[in-house]
Amino acid sequence: MTERPIRIFGDPVLTTPTEPIGAIDDGVRHLVQDLLDSVALPGRAGVAATQIGVGLRAFSYNVDGEIGYILNPQIVELGGEVELVDEGCLSVPGLWFKTPRHTYAKAVGIDLDGAEVTLEGTGLMAQALQHETDHLEGMLYLSRLEPASRREAMKQVRESDWF
Repeated sequence: MTERPIRIFGDPVLTTPTEPIGAIDDGVRHLVQDLLDSVALPGRAGVAATQIGVGLRAFSYNVDGEIGYILNPQIVELGGEVELVDEGCLSVPGLWFKTPRHTYAKAVGIDLDGAEVTLEGTGLMAQALQHETDHLEGMLYLSRLEPASRREAMKQVRESDWF
């Protein structure tokens, strides 16, 4: 297994909703290991399967020193206030914008053994759960920006050296 290259804004896999994971086989186990290897690098809070070119419902996280993964996650609860938080994305390199996010989030999914997994938290964990789940729905954080910020973000994307 290995760290996989991150797909960048404009790649259709990033805007295509993912398929749920059915049978847990060697392919899914390899995907999880690649997600874990890819998120373990410094500065990464999460990596969705779409970001490494895989259209399956899975993501890894690296929050407060805890690295893990979840398969078939669904947000089951959002709470607290909606706040504008600084947010960036590996698939939109170098750009950070104030993004509306709930201060609490709870997701439920499964692990490689098929056992139920619950992830929940505030702060960066809440933000990561919302951000990575959005990826699995085919949505980048830029879609959540307020209109003026979104216009500025798209201008910066067009002017970036990676686009």
